[in-house]
Amino acid sequence: MLIAQLTDLHVTARGARAFGEVDTNDALARAVAHVAALPRRPDLVVVTGDVVNGPQPGEYAMAAELLAGLGLPLLVIPGNHDDREELRTALRPLDPGLPDGPYLHRMMDTGPLRILALDTVVPGRPEGALDAPRLAWIADRLAEAPHERPLLVLMHHPPFVSGIGHMDRMNCAGADALAGLLRGRTVAGLLCGHVHRPIAAHWRGIPCFCGPATAHLVALDLEPESPARWTREPPAVALHLWDDAHGLRTHLSFIGDFPPARFPW
Repeated sequence: MLIAQLTDLHVTARGARAFGEVDTNDALARAVAHVAALPRRPDLVVVTGDVVNGPQPGEYAMAAELLAGLGLPLLVIPGNHDDREELRTALRPLDPGLPDGPYLHRMMDTGPLRILALDTVVPGRPEGALDAPRLAWIADRLAEAPHERPLLVLMHHPPFVSGIGHMDRMNCAGADALAGLLRGRTVAGLLCGHVHRPIAAHWRGIPCFCGPATAHLVALDLEPESPARWTREPPAVALHLWDDAHGLRTHLSFIGDFPPARFPW
């Protein structure tokens, strides 16, 4: 099974730019074209939050227009820049599994994996949380599900400390309780976003990967009090390859014109 991960799209209304200078819509259009042209067609595309930059009028319509170009099964979770109701209304034609209710989380089986997609959004706040109602929902879903199928967990806010100080102050509260609920389960991996950088981590025995943003990346600065800065480093799509024999492996597919050449032997 091949899963493509897009994250932190930060789509703006048509003609607008993030920070007045970053054309995030063009960046997403290039990412969508890149995924559509992959030699192996992904079985699923997951978007791990921050679909839009505001939210502001016109952003979700623009996001829906751009994401429709994938032509692939889509699973979307919200990030701290998203509005749940607007996201649900605009993107449900592309992701029919978007649920009703106060949170946009769900558990679903796809191929050999069981996906646990979590809504960590705290409205009006940059940090995320898994509070008592959400943890109770997770506990109930896990109690209903057999242990045999490996779990792939999706969330916007990382449960681990990345080392990028200004982003780590906006992590996910309640993550330790999540780890307790997952204990004893076969967890294939945990995919997240939010930090705008590719980061591999091992958290509470679970392999984790934070996907790079299709929009601007956050500057790599591992000083504890690093300032908030962004860069124009090349964006990438994370490709997660799973099979029962070898588990989950993650590759970065950089977006741009990098044609392969044969070795000279």
